Amino acid sequence: MRINVLFFAQCLVLFLVSLASAASITDSEKRTLVFSQPFQRIISLYPAHTTNLIELGLNKEIIACGTSDNQLPDRPRVQFQDDPERILALKPDLVLIRPMISRGYPNLVRILEKNNVRVVSLQPSEASELFPYWEDLGKLTGREAQAKEMVATFGKRLAKIAASLQEIPQEKRKHVYFEAIHKQMKTFAPGSIAMFALESAGGINIATDAEQMRETNIAAYGKERILAKADQIDLYLAQSGRMNPVSVDDIIREPGFSVIKAVRERQVFLVDEEMISRPTLGLIDGIAFVRSLLYPDYGQEGVARL
Repeated sequence: MRINVLFFAQCLVLFLVSLASAASITDSEKRTLVFSQPFQRIISLYPAHTTNLIELGLNKEIIACGTSDNQLPDRPRVQFQDDPERILALKPDLVLIRPMISRGYPNLVRILEKNNVRVVSLQPSEASELFPYWEDLGKLTGREAQAKEMVATFGKRLAKIAASLQEIPQEKRKHVYFEAIHKQMKTFAPGSIAMFALESAGGINIATDAEQMRETNIAAYGKERILAKADQIDLYLAQSGRMNPVSVDDIIREPGFSVIKAVRERQVFLVDEEMISRPTLGLIDGIAFVRSLLYPDYGQEGVARL
């Protein structure tokens, strides 16, 4: 049997060219995805993904969102609990999820991929993963330049806030307990995005000894450990939202909390969880807001939007 050498050579060249032009990312589940062109029909099942895709300049490419996502009200709403056929009927080429979904609904991922729909699970759990996450979204959508611009914008504003903190003497820096879930007395894990926000705002975390829970951004602490540091807590900060539906009164009236310095001095504040937990450009506004709570007597350079 004769081999057509010319045909073989042509196929080899095409194959090598396709490899050279292919892009790849490794998602939060350590799965590597190789693709040759940007995805055009995207379903976003995490509001942060939607926010970032819009920031990258995408709109019509987002064909559906999750049920709790109100950013594109004219798009169909789907949820990961749905029959996969409902998602497949929308003919996506990419479904963006996060690890919570892939761990809880592996059958959904399996069925979508069996039907040639790419599924990518992304969610940065640490601040060091924030920029690579934006860059991965840029690769997936052909918006690498826009992703780099997001990184640059964030860096410029963060540098401005950092410069404004230089006027605050070290002895004036506030020690903070940052509450994640009030009912369970949980804080954020050291290295989490929320703690990055606190520390970038000039706060000093008093719970650096908190134990991270599995691979989440939450850490166990407990009331006894909080009260053991009662006199050190200059400011008590709590995220507020679906994950932690708490009020300032709930915190102040918590049995035993009256001994906490921040409670006695009415230095208890809430911050919207979307501002300090979601990996979007809005995080810089969360940092600026926390800085304004910590140091209201100092200039607010860097707090206002650039």
